[in-house]
Order: sequence, then C-alpha cells, then structure tokens
Amino acid sequence: MRTICLYFEIHQIIHLKRYRFFDIGTDHYYYNDYANETSINEVAERSYIPALNTLIDMVKTSEGAFKVALSVSGVALEQLEIHAPAVIDLLHQLNDTGCCEFLAEPYSHGLSSLANEDCFKEEVKRQSAKVKQMFGKAPKVFRNSSLIYNDEIGAMVAALGFNGMLTEGAKHVLGWKSPHYVYHCNMNPNLKLLLRDFKLSDDISLRFSNSEWSEYPLFADKYISWIDALPQEEQVINIFMELCALGMSQPLSSNILEFLKALPACAREKGITFSTPTEIVTKLKSVSQLDVPYPMSWMDEERDTSCWLGNGMQREAFNKLYSVAERVHLCDDRRIKQDWDYLQASNNFRFMTTKNSGVGLNRGIYESPYDAFTNYMNILGDFIKRVDSLYPIDIDNEELNALLTTIKNQGDEIEELHKELEKAQLKLEKEKAAEKKTKAAAPKAAAKATTKAAAKPAKAAAAKKPAAKKEAK
Repeated sequence: MRTICLYFEIHQIIHLKRYRFFDIGTDHYYYNDYANETSINEVAERSYIPALNTLIDMVKTSEGAFKVALSVSGVALEQLEIHAPAVIDLLHQLNDTGCCEFLAEPYSHGLSSLANEDCFKEEVKRQSAKVKQMFGKAPKVFRNSSLIYNDEIGAMVAALGFNGMLTEGAKHVLGWKSPHYVYHCNMNPNLKLLLRDFKLSDDISLRFSNSEWSEYPLFADKYISWIDALPQEEQVINIFMELCALGMSQPLSSNILEFLKALPACAREKGITFSTPTEIVTKLKSVSQLDVPYPMSWMDEERDTSCWLGNGMQREAFNKLYSVAERVHLCDDRRIKQDWDYLQASNNFRFMTTKNSGVGLNRGIYESPYDAFTNYMNILGDFIKRVDSLYPIDIDNEELNALLTTIKNQGDEIEELHKELEKAQLKLEKEKAAEKKTKAAAPKAAAKATTKAAAKPAKAAAAKKPAAKKEAK
C-alpha cells in the first residue's frame, strides 16, 4: 500500500545585534532581543499556531488515519518556551493524539556534522534528551540541519542508535533511481534513509500561491492524483518542508491550510495512507544502499552545502568557530555554552553567501554578505577571547588532549552505568511482574488445595463402605 510521510521542521533564527570592533572585550552580549521576540511572535501568530491547530484537527477528523512528523531544534524550543508558550501547548496537544512523531536533530540547528564529531554527537544527545523530557518519548529517527547528509554522517548517526534518517532526494546522487523507496547508509545498513521528493514538497512550500505557476491553482485532489499516478511499485512518498511555509512562505490567504485539510480524504479515496518515519523504517525493507561521498542538503538548486560554505568568508568564519570546539567542550560556563549554540546556527553562515540562489534571502540587519561576515567575526573575536580566558591558547596540546581523553572516558563510563541501570530496572520489573503473577495465583492454588483436601475424606469414606459390608456378612 502506498503511503505518504509528511514532515515539518521548526527552527527559529537567533538574530545577532550590530557589534562593532571596539565592542570586543567590553560587551559579551551579542543578541537583538527585540528582533528575536517580534520575529518569533510573528511566525507563531501567522504560521505555527494556525498550522498546528490544522494538523490537530486533521488527526481528529481522520480518526487517527492522518499522521505527521516534526522536528524542533533545541534553540527553537528554548525560544518558544520564553516567547510563544502557546506553540508549546499545541505541540503537546498534537503529541497527545498519538499520531505525531518527534525527530532528533542537532540542538543548535548548526553544521557541526561537517566539522566536529564529538560536538555533533553531544548536540544530538542534548536535543534528544530535551524532546524526551518534553514529549515523553526518545526520538528513533534523525534529521540533520537542512537534511545535510553524506556517508560519514550516516555512520555517525547510526552509531548514536538511530534506525532511520531523513535526507534529500538529490538528482545528482540518485541519478536514475527514485526517491520513493527506502534506502540504507552504505557504511551501516542498519540506518535506513527516507529521501525527500523535492518536486512534490516544493509544489506546496514554494509554488503553491504563485499565480504564474502552470499548475496554479493547486487543489488537493489534483495533488493526490499525481501521487496515485506514480509507478505502482513506488510505495513511499516523502514530503518534507519547514512548518513556516504554511503561513509565511505561502500566506494563509492562499488557502494553504484548506488544501492541507483536504489531503487525507482525497488520499483515502485512492487507497493512500499516511505514516510516520518510524513506521516506514520498521515495516519496509531497504532496496539498496545509497552512496553519498560529498555532503548534500535540501538547499538551493545544487542541493549541497555551498550556501553556507561556498566562499572564502564563510569558510574562514566556520573554521575559526570550530577551532575552539574542544575548549568549549571542556568548559562548564553556561553563558559560553549558550553562546556556542547560537553562534553555530547555520543562518549565521547563510547571511554571508554571495550566491544568486533565485530565492529571496532576508539578511536582516545586514546590507551585504561582507557586512554579515564583519559583524559575525567581531562577535566571534570576543567569544574566542572569553574561551581563551578559561583555557588559554598556549595550553599544552598534550595537556588539552589528556583532559579531553579523561572527559571522554568519564562519558563512556557514565553511558555504561546507564546501560547497567536500565538492565537492572528491566530485571526488577520482570521480577515484580513474576511476583505479582505468583500472588495472583496463590488464592487459586489455595482453593484448589482445599478442594483436594475436602475430597480425600469423602474418597476414604467411600472406600471403607464395601469393607464394612464384608464384615457384616
């Protein structure tokens, strides 16, 4: 049976303030609080709240047949908790339906998977823990920032224990292959891959309200008919986009939410279902491995990482940031840790792009990519000074490596202890269950024994009667 995997991303940009060279060393606060509060409230009001209400209504109307997946960066969860708690309430309501799966992703929505494995793994574990704490279930499927993926990243994700990962169905990777199958990582076959159908996804997120588009206006029955017309053996249709596409990229006045509401009924008429990523990777087998030597993403026409790392400015800023990754990993200063998350966010590098992508880019306070680079590097200069004050740049490499080794060993030891604790808890639960069964069976056994005991004298009496008759004779 053909199924649709519908996934939405929620991430919130942290806006940096105008930061001059002469602020370095004197001002350690880097953020435009007004811009952050107003932007998240605008997105919440125009997109997140109406979109999430629609998804909840779709689950209820379809009686659970409609299913959806969401991933929310740790940074976005922080900002929503502070500025838009109504969105958090709606996420809980959607989670309570049992028809929504929350995925794991890097906490910062950054590019650590391309730079530092330890940093990447720490971020993913932290975001997964926050999702479990908020929604009661640890994520089993992973999506990287902007669906970035290559073979090495797949191996890292598999090593973290995930059984599935979302990524882009890029033409230069797939070639003649279709994105409508389940594939697996070529370095670890246990990690299954779900590939985004970029045409069907962009029809909703980018083209829906474009009156010059040849398919305008797009109705739900037409959209589902395109899916139904695909070759019968192509069973998995992955439609992935940002949640803010509903209301921001495509205004509510375009009837985008009415279109979405109509999808489950139109799909049911064609025998098409909706599934979560975990359901798909659990039920369906992989058809083949996917070979991705170079990173791909869902950004721009090239579907690569050039929008973040395509020019010299971006690479210099990126390398400078991750040059202090080990020192940040060592420290326990909460302010530095939070700044590290916010400075890693991929949009900081996106603002520096010199590419003409064909999609409008709002650079916020920046007049040009050079302006974005200068402002970011000023902030980074101050941040690195603060990190160096804790762990000086001239610290002996052997000493630093020894500290990192100690921390890694401690982390491994803690992980092993957690595993042992989980085993002990499972054993205890089994013993409790067995004890409960024994207690429940005890009254029945006692009653049976009483019945047997009562039956013995009766049998003995019956046996004595013939003997008594013989004596009488």
